[in-house]
Amino acid sequence: MIVLLPPSETKRDGGDGPPLRLEQLGNPELGPLRSALIDELVDLAADPVACRSALGLSPSQDAEIERNAALRTAPTLPAIRRYTGVLYDALDFDSLKGAQAERARARLFVGSALFGLLRADDQVPAYRLSASSKLPGQPTLAARWRPLLEPVLAKLVTENLIVDLRSGSYAALGKVPAAIRVDVLAEHPDGRRTVVTHFNKAHKGRLARALAVTRAEPDDAAAVASVARRIGMRVERSGNDLTVVVPAGPGR
Repeated sequence: MIVLLPPSETKRDGGDGPPLRLEQLGNPELGPLRSALIDELVDLAADPVACRSALGLSPSQDAEIERNAALRTAPTLPAIRRYTGVLYDALDFDSLKGAQAERARARLFVGSALFGLLRADDQVPAYRLSASSKLPGQPTLAARWRPLLEPVLAKLVTENLIVDLRSGSYAALGKVPAAIRVDVLAEHPDGRRTVVTHFNKAHKGRLARALAVTRAEPDDAAAVASVARRIGMRVERSGNDLTVVVPAGPGR
């Protein structure tokens, strides 16, 4: 089983790994586009005004531009530790030990606008590039990634069950029609259901943790739902689509 996570805009600074070595990342067939995007980001960082426009940054976020300027020389961290934020807080990878940590390293992957697909242990620097970013003079990132990324994901799904927790813009970089998809909805006292926004990520993080550490080997959507229910989640299934239903209220 593979649990495919979205990245996050927030990332840890620094790292204790060597500078980026693209040839050591998983799925080397993605290397040419990874290298091209890095070169484009490094060049773009020399023009802060154009960089802010392309990446949706304000002048107060110029540290993000500095990160991109140093992409080829900055220290690295494993991808699963580089990303931070609500989902990754709920996942809490650093608290895992022993066999649980090993299972998590094998099962967790991250979809990335810059790297396409990352294994948990792939060493990467901090950077800023979102799936919705539009680099000057280039097609959309989805148009650039799909021809390369979808064959990689198609091969993975023939060998593994994939639980796709990516958001829409990241799923568009490389679609996996056979994957298990997960939505989170809030149920109101009158029965209405609405989309959970911010805390959607926390629920997906909890589910990712449960799937990452389970000793079971789920092989279909029903088995994934069973893992979720064991940690107290209310889950409904329709084919390969799972819906996590949470009570509506403050913080939902």
